[in-house]
Amino acid sequence: MNEPGLPVLDLCVLGLYLAGMVGMGWAFRRRSASSDQFMRAGGRVPGWAVGLSIFGTYVSSISFLALPGKAVAENWNPFVFSLSLPVAAWVATRWFVPFFRARGEVSAYHHLESRFGPWARSYAALCYVLTQLARMGTILYLLALALAPLTGWSVPTVILVTGLVTLFYAWMGGIEAVVWADVIQSVVLLAGALCCLVLLVVGLPGGVGQLVRVAAEHDKFSLGSFGVTPGEATFWVVLLYGLFINLQNFGIDQNYVQRYAVACSEQAARRSVWLGAWLYLPTSALFLLIGTALFVRYTVQPELWGDPTPWLARPDAVFPHFLRTGLPAGVTGLVVAALFAAAQSTLSSSINGCATLTLCDGYRRYLRPEAGERESMWVLRGATVLYGLGGIATALAMTRVKSALDAWWQLASVFSGGMLGLFLLGLLARGARGTAAAVGVGAGVLVIAWISLSRYLPASWRSPFHEFLAVVAGTLAILAVGWLWGMVTGRVRARPTPEQPVASPDEGGRS
Repeated sequence: MNEPGLPVLDLCVLGLYLAGMVGMGWAFRRRSASSDQFMRAGGRVPGWAVGLSIFGTYVSSISFLALPGKAVAENWNPFVFSLSLPVAAWVATRWFVPFFRARGEVSAYHHLESRFGPWARSYAALCYVLTQLARMGTILYLLALALAPLTGWSVPTVILVTGLVTLFYAWMGGIEAVVWADVIQSVVLLAGALCCLVLLVVGLPGGVGQLVRVAAEHDKFSLGSFGVTPGEATFWVVLLYGLFINLQNFGIDQNYVQRYAVACSEQAARRSVWLGAWLYLPTSALFLLIGTALFVRYTVQPELWGDPTPWLARPDAVFPHFLRTGLPAGVTGLVVAALFAAAQSTLSSSINGCATLTLCDGYRRYLRPEAGERESMWVLRGATVLYGLGGIATALAMTRVKSALDAWWQLASVFSGGMLGLFLLGLLARGARGTAAAVGVGAGVLVIAWISLSRYLPASWRSPFHEFLAVVAGTLAILAVGWLWGMVTGRVRARPTPEQPVASPDEGGRS
């Protein structure tokens, strides 16, 4: 397909998918009539569906497009990130899932108030909301850049269609519609990715053998250097980064913690974590293999590129170019639907998570603790609209002031980087109080900012560490400074066994 715009068959496939998402919201509208149903689906969703939802939340359109681009330009180094998932999943099922299920709260940050005071709960919730707005805008914007030439629609049109359809089913059906939409979206995105890989391999003159041979000659299957240079994205640096990011996802990210409450039992929640982790591991390899196949395709058949700009100079454009020129009718519509699915799964989770926190950690905490069901539902649905439109507005703004919003994204990431350390401090140091936590978070945020924003500093002030190590160093700084501050003030006791409760509600702050 060389001309912009989708043929009728592809439009039908895409239209069927989008109609299905709208229908999903409509189908669950009566099952999201109470705040409990809207936020946790009454705790009745089977573990396998929750696991597919966790998987769908992991795979955004950024992963769908960026991982193949990385494999085209470099190698399989990003796969090391995925190798940390089994370890993080084990920690999550051993400690995080039982912890959150026992507390019975749908908010991932409610418990921080009983440990450190109201500031900790509000800090974590605000960081989450700001980060999700930035993330939603980025996902919508990058998706639109990739799909605009493929569909023939303008960038704002893609943003609006994706955002409004997602907003509709999240608003109508609550978290249950979000989870079951994730199930469908996970199947669609996997089907689209597999179709791309099969067509790429079939299109090579030498098939699988040629793919493996040419890729090996160019060291495309390398996982990166095994050196210990902290300033480079070596195997060990990426592995550490992946471990801490995945612990942050499973331990403190509302998108994931809310899934534990949605599952029908604690055992189902544990299984969902493992299912999501084990699905993402081969899926990330699938995306990287697509990138490797693209590299081989245009290496052995450069005439297929058909563009005056060398393809190696634009690695991120190689996959979209293949989608535009190398797919048969019908399959293109499926792949476009898969890209929509990858984006919408992440967007809907973020919208519902932000709305949940607005009610639990904002409205009920500070304004109306005794808010009734009708009032709570007004807040939830209003917040859903607010955050859905906020994500759309952020994406539209990125078409004009992307540099300013990039800075916002970086700052949001810096401040949210302290959330894992705060959670672990509460988990590991039973007697740590609000002051120790605040000092630790302050130190950790400074460390994260120093490493993340180092390139903007004078040469003599720059960090010797790779940006991937920012969250690692920041988390360790929070733990160390918070623990030491508590020891100096005589208030920290090491937690003797994992089985003991983290803290009783009366250990500082409002329960």
